[in-house]
Amino acid sequence: MLTSLQIKNFKAWKDTGRTRLAPLTLFFGPNSSGKSSLNQFLLMLKQTAQSPDRQRVLHPGDRTTAVDLGTYDDMTCARSNNKRIEFLLAWTLDKPLDLRNVLLKGKKYFGDRLEFHAEVGPAGGNGRQDVVVWQMDYQLGDPDDNGLQVLMKRKVNGKDKKDTYELDSKNYGLVRKTGRPWPLPSPTRFYGFPEEAIAYYQNADLVSDLTLALERKLQNIHYLGPLRQYPQRSYTWSGEIPEHVGWRGERAVDAILSARDRKINLGKKQRRKPFDELIAYWLKKLGLIKSFEVKQIFDRRDYEILVRPHGTNEPVNITDVGFGISQVLPVLVECFYCQPASTLILEQPEIHLHPAVQSALADLLISAVTCGEDGKDRNIQLLVESHSGHFLRRLQRRIAEEAISPDMVAIYFCESTDQGSILNALDLDIFGNITNWPRNFFGDEVEDLAKMTEAAMKRQQNVRSE
Repeated sequence: MLTSLQIKNFKAWKDTGRTRLAPLTLFFGPNSSGKSSLNQFLLMLKQTAQSPDRQRVLHPGDRTTAVDLGTYDDMTCARSNNKRIEFLLAWTLDKPLDLRNVLLKGKKYFGDRLEFHAEVGPAGGNGRQDVVVWQMDYQLGDPDDNGLQVLMKRKVNGKDKKDTYELDSKNYGLVRKTGRPWPLPSPTRFYGFPEEAIAYYQNADLVSDLTLALERKLQNIHYLGPLRQYPQRSYTWSGEIPEHVGWRGERAVDAILSARDRKINLGKKQRRKPFDELIAYWLKKLGLIKSFEVKQIFDRRDYEILVRPHGTNEPVNITDVGFGISQVLPVLVECFYCQPASTLILEQPEIHLHPAVQSALADLLISAVTCGEDGKDRNIQLLVESHSGHFLRRLQRRIAEEAISPDMVAIYFCESTDQGSILNALDLDIFGNITNWPRNFFGDEVEDLAKMTEAAMKRQQNVRSE
């Protein structure tokens, strides 16, 4: 699970500060305040790791990726003279990493959390040269207590046109092999140690474990955008098992059919529900329909979604009911379909939903981060960008009712300033109260009511005078 994120000099963010990420992390704020940029940065890191070009430091994106951020200059903060982007990412490991130094009598280094820091930017600093890694480092646990730090740093040499790097460590003791001390080439992408690091050092095998841990974490990040696919009258499923429901929810039906044998436990001492039954349960709990079924059309590979809306006893095709059901369905499916230890980025999950359903959506997301599967916690993390006050109010209520601990929730308000965006952490107490509520968080309701009352009084006076 991601535990911390810090980004410097990226789009609207001069410096986010070190930001705590909880199992349920919410980002609120006005339009163009930088909310989307935070999640876009994580998606860019993932698509860079997936790129076949190992020499590309950052992959801003194209028409085939989740995000397209343009050129490197487009990504940097316009208000900063420093063209380097710096970031920190920390996360907990599913299993503690146990590394050994064979040259130091098998000394062990272990930890259940990793931290990665990198600084990337133009080689010459003018914004027009190739983007390079200036520095990157991994920290496993606490280097002062059976942990370690391994880093690579770029060597600046005006006479040498090639990038050369130095490998260093803290609390580990890298030992160079005998022979000519060849300089190291550039890292792989923004995070990978070159193969020469292992070849040039007698005990640098551990760098592969560190790199693999970051790649696995990025692989487990999934994204569902706000513009979800329109419902279809029929769906074709070839039997392929999708990794996720897709950026627009286009594979939600494939996911439901693929997960028919899975069972999810919604809480302690509660009966496990088959996956399709779970989906139907939540659609009814959200108050949208009375029944839900994905039904095969004869013996073909085609399926249709049949729902029974309120006010009728006959099931109908999903295309014949309100649009909101098809828009929330991918959110619901992804929350329970993704593999354990995944991080889900949800952008405006409340879109096209009635206020009452927006409130109930908070219960759905709470269930997603607290449910279990195969007798174990799923440890799902949700990073949610939202504009819904109804959703937030229900979440506050559930905290007060002890349905979820305040420690499992992090809420941020993004604010635009002349110096760049600011990320304000909102303080939640055990009663669900936000003790530092920002002004005009969801508009000024008090002012609206006062102006409405004032206008009503004036109209009454005008009527009397007539």
